[in-house]
Amino acid sequence: MQIVPTTIPDVLVIEPRVFGDERGFFFESFNQLTWQKLTGLDSQFVQHNHSRSAGGVLRGLHYQIRQPQGKLVRVVAGEVFDVAVDIRKSSPTFGQWFGALLSAENKRQMWVPAGFAHGFCVTSEVAEFLYLTTDYWAPEYERCIAWNDPDLNIAWPLTSAPNVSAKDREGSAFKDADLFP
Repeated sequence: MQIVPTTIPDVLVIEPRVFGDERGFFFESFNQLTWQKLTGLDSQFVQHNHSRSAGGVLRGLHYQIRQPQGKLVRVVAGEVFDVAVDIRKSSPTFGQWFGALLSAENKRQMWVPAGFAHGFCVTSEVAEFLYLTTDYWAPEYERCIAWNDPDLNIAWPLTSAPNVSAKDREGSAFKDADLFP
């Protein structure tokens, strides 16, 4: 496993060591000891989620204001553009975002720390997305920032209007959102 730093120091891209031949491949998608050694993080994952989305679907920007979740995310089918937005007012990278292409082919993962909003758009015909979380889903604390907020100005790789849920269409403006101190 190799840790790739990003423009936001707390957000990490993880590139696994893949062993492959004509029969297929194998890689270790997570190992607690290696994770701790390479990241310095002692993350405990309590929930494992799997979603499937059609091409053109955009989900986000989601977070929980209480019981914040760190997320280790990856794609097992297709491709997504994955985004993390720093919503910690006390952070030197407050209001900044980082995005990366994650795919079944590149096998990259992204660490989205607690205190960040998270979203992704599907750039393939379909995508299956897996994520480990450091806290449980708590719908009463769930919040959503508008995916197209002009203050964030996220460069989503869209060729047409995305397919978003009603909840995501009603996302808060960044300047009006509940944020972390």
